[in-house]
Amino acid sequence: MRKWFILVVVLLTTWSTFSVVFADHQGNRGKHKGHHKKQEEFKLGVEVLLDDKKELLEGKRIGLITNPTGVDQDLNSVVDLFYEDEDLELTALYGPEHGVRGSAQAGEYVEFYEDEKTGLPVYSLYGKTKKPTPDMLENIDVLVFDIQDVGTRFYTYIYTMAYAMEAAQENDIPFFVLDRPNPIGGDQVEGPVLDTDYQSFVGNYPIPLRHGMTAGELAKLFNKEFDIGADLTVVKMEGWKRGMDYDDTDMPFVAPSPNMPTVDTAYVYSGAALIEGTNVSEGRGTTKPFELIGAPFIDSEQLAEAMNEKNLPGVRFRAASFTPSFSKHAGKLSHGVQLHILDRDEFQPVNTGLHLVKTIHDMYPDDFEFRAEDANGISFFDLLIGNGWVRESINEGHSVEQMEKRWKDDLKKFNKTRKHFLLYK
Repeated sequence: MRKWFILVVVLLTTWSTFSVVFADHQGNRGKHKGHHKKQEEFKLGVEVLLDDKKELLEGKRIGLITNPTGVDQDLNSVVDLFYEDEDLELTALYGPEHGVRGSAQAGEYVEFYEDEKTGLPVYSLYGKTKKPTPDMLENIDVLVFDIQDVGTRFYTYIYTMAYAMEAAQENDIPFFVLDRPNPIGGDQVEGPVLDTDYQSFVGNYPIPLRHGMTAGELAKLFNKEFDIGADLTVVKMEGWKRGMDYDDTDMPFVAPSPNMPTVDTAYVYSGAALIEGTNVSEGRGTTKPFELIGAPFIDSEQLAEAMNEKNLPGVRFRAASFTPSFSKHAGKLSHGVQLHILDRDEFQPVNTGLHLVKTIHDMYPDDFEFRAEDANGISFFDLLIGNGWVRESINEGHSVEQMEKRWKDDLKKFNKTRKHFLLYK
């Protein structure tokens, strides 16, 4: 009897310990976004359209603006889904930067061509024109946009969308956006609002660097606030909440562009990509673009130590060396840091990126350079950050905290406008 009693006690103790460990494990999972419980079945805009709202496009010749991210949750291409659907008539394709099949590098010119699989004409929106011409729209009745954005102002797909909306309005063509998640979540907004004196294809509207909106929400904001006036329909997702990031959907991540391979890349991008405006490598030509930052003149241990001493939220820096296969410092051993995100909820990409730029600027004043100014005195760094005064502030020795205070009021104003166009809780 005593043996049975001891066995029961041991079993109960073991179960109690397992329960505590399991509960603690479950409680800690939220430190890394991507583990929220979904309250309802998640459906992409394209899935909602094809399952429940196909009549919106039936009987109309469809022009589709998409790229490799235009897939359903089973990774079926939207091009193929539309083309093979007997109820839909797909007549033309339009490719943004990197093309419909994603085969072009950043900034690479993309010609007009025919899609090998469907034989449909593919019109480049990253060639001689970024805006569809009347000739390009001749054989369509509606324009449909379905591309995965990454949540950062200088990622060009949202301006491909805006230019296409303008063309649709000018040619009396309805415009549809099939919505997708903001991969870095829809609840955090960060960075300076673009100064309209610095408008370009990497920043065409006065929105912050990290805007916290989906493509559909941005389309509504662009359409009303910036007077596009298109006949716009946004097909919303189902089951997506603002606090969710891409991993919460359980969808495989399809790289939106050649240098955006993972969700972590998207998280660091809105800050680390500011390095593109300098002579320091942003990690293009490596397997960790925007997570690896460095140059031949940097001491990796010194930089990692300096960055970690700042105790920036949600991130740690590891001394790292790498040799880019192309882009800046191609074929040259470069030294710097790798950004490791420890907590996506806490991580502040724009703040982190500015600290990186300022720290390298201050540590290596004889070697560090911002990209050259153009005839108007504007550097590519200015176009990325969206103004000219941040570069001046770095050169004058101002702190990142001083810079953040300066853009605080504009950010508050944007947030008041933004809330009128949010489609999800």
